[in-house]
Amino acid sequence: MQNVIPSLPVLWLPSTGSSRVFQAGGLSRLDGCSKCEEFPQKTVCCHPTEHHCCHPLPAAEFTLGGEPFRLLGGSLHYFRIPRAYWKDRMLKMKACGVSTLTTFVPWNLHEPERGDFQFRGRLDLEMFLNQAADVGLWVVLRPGPYIDSDLDLGGLPSWLLRDRAMKLRTTYPGFTEAVNAFFDKLIPKVVPLQFKKGGPIIAVQVEHEYGSFAVDRDYMPFLKEALQSRGINELLLTSDSHEGLKSGGVSGALRTLNLRKLNYDDIKYLEALQPNSPILVMEHWTGWFDGWGDLHHSFPAEDLVAVVRESLRQGMSINLYMFHGGTNFGFMSGASTHPSYKALVTSYDYDAPLSEGGDYTPKYHLLRDLFSRYNNDQLPDMPGLRRKEGYEAVIMYQHLALWDALPFTHEPFKSRTPVNMENLPVNNGNGQAYGYTLYETTITAGGFLKSRNNVRDRALVFVNRSFIGLFNYKTLELAVPDGKEERTLSLLVENCGRAHSGKALDQQRKGIVGDIFLNSVPLRDFTIYSLDMTQDFIDSLYSAPWKFLPDKPSFPGFLQGRLFVDGYPSDTFVKLAGWSKGVIFINGQNLGRYWDLGPQQALYIPGPLLNSGLNQVIVFEEQEADFKMQFEDTPDLGMTVDIQ
Repeated sequence: MQNVIPSLPVLWLPSTGSSRVFQAGGLSRLDGCSKCEEFPQKTVCCHPTEHHCCHPLPAAEFTLGGEPFRLLGGSLHYFRIPRAYWKDRMLKMKACGVSTLTTFVPWNLHEPERGDFQFRGRLDLEMFLNQAADVGLWVVLRPGPYIDSDLDLGGLPSWLLRDRAMKLRTTYPGFTEAVNAFFDKLIPKVVPLQFKKGGPIIAVQVEHEYGSFAVDRDYMPFLKEALQSRGINELLLTSDSHEGLKSGGVSGALRTLNLRKLNYDDIKYLEALQPNSPILVMEHWTGWFDGWGDLHHSFPAEDLVAVVRESLRQGMSINLYMFHGGTNFGFMSGASTHPSYKALVTSYDYDAPLSEGGDYTPKYHLLRDLFSRYNNDQLPDMPGLRRKEGYEAVIMYQHLALWDALPFTHEPFKSRTPVNMENLPVNNGNGQAYGYTLYETTITAGGFLKSRNNVRDRALVFVNRSFIGLFNYKTLELAVPDGKEERTLSLLVENCGRAHSGKALDQQRKGIVGDIFLNSVPLRDFTIYSLDMTQDFIDSLYSAPWKFLPDKPSFPGFLQGRLFVDGYPSDTFVKLAGWSKGVIFINGQNLGRYWDLGPQQALYIPGPLLNSGLNQVIVFEEQEADFKMQFEDTPDLGMTVDIQ
């Protein structure tokens, strides 16, 4: 790609004549006009005096290397895709007629502990960007620090919340110092990959949808300076929905719009805020995320393509969010809080043109047909699909009770009062980010146990290791059986996912965040176990006292089985009918959560996570299990509802 990159940056320029130039070839015309035909090679109306267009044309255009440039983009997140599949997904994007890849950069994954920066394996951003260049894709980089992207805490690291006075997404010193330290590591890696230096990055986004937050007017200028002072000199963008356009911008950056359906009031408002500028729909939502207990969201292909077609007809540039969604592996998923708390599922299929498993969908084919008109009908051949395979069912044969796994956790912490996950003295002083935390104390009476909404987000409650009930956002009170002897009260609390957006990000601490009351008396003297379910913890269970599966195993607990793969591993989907709720680990790697609440019924397992021959399967199950796991060759995202 190095020998074909022009020497000038992306610019936007107001047009000077009475006719207005489009980028990359679509012709806007009066419907029904016999003299205008939509030939990609035409860039202006050939006879503007003989009719008037039904909608105004853009007053400005992007240029790339001095030539008109229409941005046809698609979002693809390296952290949601196995590294071995990056190029496959990019080639399929290119074959659809998409010229530009956009990606977020998740701070929480790249700096899981303060000062511990991870840029290897599936987090090798430089390799990802270089592969995009090799394929012939331009890049719009979205480095945050906040990115939303339906991730836990919007992609911000949870250790920031150890500071009780923390004010995220502001110029609060504790936040800006952490941002500067992260950018000191991140930005030097991408500066050489900018367009002006012969790389693929043609634009960089400043934060994300700050207009919906907008509590500190000095924050966006701080971030702009943080990027430019470290060597970012390409076109800067901001990205907001209609409501945030005015307050989400920053001087010198192009405002862009996020939407699902085209609304001309939105476009007019953007043009009024930013006259004589090109229109870029930075997030043209192709679907939506799913929450546990919802239905799987679908945006009909015909509706999506109709909106995209009209956007292009009006001369706009667009980016499809998502082009390929991928998977929220591990505990990556965030949560929505409006109108009430709802954790998000493991799949990030998003009803995108390319499915979670990398397969073509009707949206893909319709978009490819449309985009071909803007590529002179010359698109690369569509890459072949990777095989999906159903494997023989796995029968779990070993069991390990949660209580027997406690010696393999972090050293237990004793505290007079409950301590939230983030402030636990674990992980080199960074607290606990994800997973479960077990809180145990002694009681000498029965009565009413009240959480007062201090359990975040869900807790299984036990007396002497016998299950008595569940705390969540709806159930705030439980009955404790009578008994005067000393008994152990245990609360196994799960962080189901921090909110990914909204103005309550500073309040996203998890675990037990305040007092729990028994008969109106606050409980005291806790022993706290951190169960963050890291790969090191799962690997350490090799030496745990596993037992052959009993007729009635206790829960919560770990179950182990073996998956046999004959030959080269293929992608597959694991289904757990008859199981309740938990987490799946394949060869020590966290696939993500499952829950019989639905809608997602099967979890995607990419072939690169499997070995030829035997594969270890460990499941942490909270309440009940069928002890059999089915492996199928098709996804099952659950019952579907169309997005209106």
